[in-house]
Amino acid sequence: MLKVYHKYLINIFLIKFFKITMIFFSLICILGILEEINFFKEIKSSGLYPYFLTLLNAPITLFEIFPFIFLIVTQFVLYDLFKNDELNLLKQNGLSNFKIIKIFFFLSLAIGIFNVLVYYNISSKLKFHYSNIKNTFSNDNRYLAMVTDSGLWIKDEVGENTLIIKSNYIRGNYLTDTVINQFNSDFELTRTIQSKKVDITNFNWKIYSPLITKDNISNKTEESIYIKTNFNEKKISNLFSNISTLNLIKLIDLKKDFDRLGYSSDEVVIHLLTLCTVPLLYSILTLLAAVIVFNFSKNRSILTHLITGILMSVVIYYMKFIFTSLGTNGKLPIFISIFFPLVIISIISVISLVNINEK
Repeated sequence: MLKVYHKYLINIFLIKFFKITMIFFSLICILGILEEINFFKEIKSSGLYPYFLTLLNAPITLFEIFPFIFLIVTQFVLYDLFKNDELNLLKQNGLSNFKIIKIFFFLSLAIGIFNVLVYYNISSKLKFHYSNIKNTFSNDNRYLAMVTDSGLWIKDEVGENTLIIKSNYIRGNYLTDTVINQFNSDFELTRTIQSKKVDITNFNWKIYSPLITKDNISNKTEESIYIKTNFNEKKISNLFSNISTLNLIKLIDLKKDFDRLGYSSDEVVIHLLTLCTVPLLYSILTLLAAVIVFNFSKNRSILTHLITGILMSVVIYYMKFIFTSLGTNGKLPIFISIFFPLVIISIISVISLVNINEK
């Protein structure tokens, strides 16, 4: 059963959280509109597209900065309690600093769980529609690639020819067990190329020991041939890097598809682990913000607290970015790349909490 002070603290936290979230959402929309207008300036389309696409893309961008919103929200809430002398009133009623922090900690945890299970799935769906609409205006919309149960499929247009490519596996810079069907401008099959090994390091693919079928006649040669495409290993990797368009279920399915294809699923695993740790990250940053406020003089201005919070946010962001990059590149084990920054922040916060009740 929630007590009166529980309801009061939860209420002021949620109100402040909503206000600051709306401020950040507005800033994201303003910057997004400018970016979309720049994208559409040379494209003939409705003038509403930049605004519509911005609204589709803004929620997932907001999700990415939520951790730092929690840090700032906690600082503002505690600063207001100090400024209005409400903290002393709460203490007189038996509410210690630690109990106040504990309420905000578990509230942040609850919001984090909601954000991952509900908000993220909705925003990723909006991001998916954003990407689809944006791709219709992109020069790359003639080039398609997807992973299915049967392997990697690519549709490519090179000059007057259309290539339909199917490969069972990706190993490094090589496709294995690959079939390339080449069609002319009338979409008539001109030849089929089969190979156990295709080097996709650059756009000019090297096909080893190809079996070429043309006019129902098959010829196999041990000499390698080359075929020009619009894809290389890096571009194929980038096609599957926009995993923010996938909800939790699709991310799990994508990991299974990558494993079946022989393609590295480390990025997907890291993204899934990052999502799973989001509620904990919100809570830890809330704790860290409380430590900053309680360990500063209450006479310090809100600007001082805000600058400190922003600096801490920048440090934490780059620390997480560096460790995540090391995990994605295989330089660190995946679990260490995700959990080590959280452990460091937690240790700093817990150590700072030792004497916080005396402040």
